[in-house]
Amino acid sequence: MKFFIDTADLDEIRDLAATGLIDGATTNPSLVAKAGGKFEDIIAEICAILPGPVSAEVAATDFETMVAEGRKLAKIAPNVTVKVPLTPDGLKACKTLTDDGTMVNVTLCFSAGQAILAAKAGATFVSPFIGRLDDIGLRGMDLIEDICTIYRAQPAFKTEVLVASVRSVGHVIDAAKAGAPVATLPPVVLRALYSHPLTDKGLAAFLSDWEKTGQSILGDDVPKPAAAE
Repeated sequence: MKFFIDTADLDEIRDLAATGLIDGATTNPSLVAKAGGKFEDIIAEICAILPGPVSAEVAATDFETMVAEGRKLAKIAPNVTVKVPLTPDGLKACKTLTDDGTMVNVTLCFSAGQAILAAKAGATFVSPFIGRLDDIGLRGMDLIEDICTIYRAQPAFKTEVLVASVRSVGHVIDAAKAGAPVATLPPVVLRALYSHPLTDKGLAAFLSDWEKTGQSILGDDVPKPAAAE
């Protein structure tokens, strides 16, 4: 399963990219506005940090302007994935941009029928928003399971399910069980995957026992902190 990071915060992206666990990134107008700075510059910097797909969303809603914006965004870096909404004009733009050779992420998917249309339009990714379905009393993971089942049954479909609006570790685990190939995670959820109280308890016990031995594996060869620039 590939992990994308769902943020436009450059410090967060640099920190998490250093773990080697991140395969790409997703942004949206809300995340970019929160990060501040010029949109194109932020996308260019994320693309320089992460070699994998980086979703940059168009602001237009009509076909012609979406295509024009998408083509401009695609010129920022070869790993830009143009993000378009799952609307009739968005799917038309998806087909045109895909025919250009551009990666396209069709976003705001809330039904299996919509996911079929995205695949038919040639989307690289489709983004079902599971947390928002949970918010209205539905089970968002049912949608992931349905889409994964349909895509497996249709080998002509090359679109990857990109699980979005992820709110918890449980969402990530359930998406992996369903066979979703990609999930985009807010930094707080990604970091929560590390955590378990028994890990902390076990490590504390090991360190306590090791300290009692009075030994040091490195001895006097402890690495010196890097000098501040």
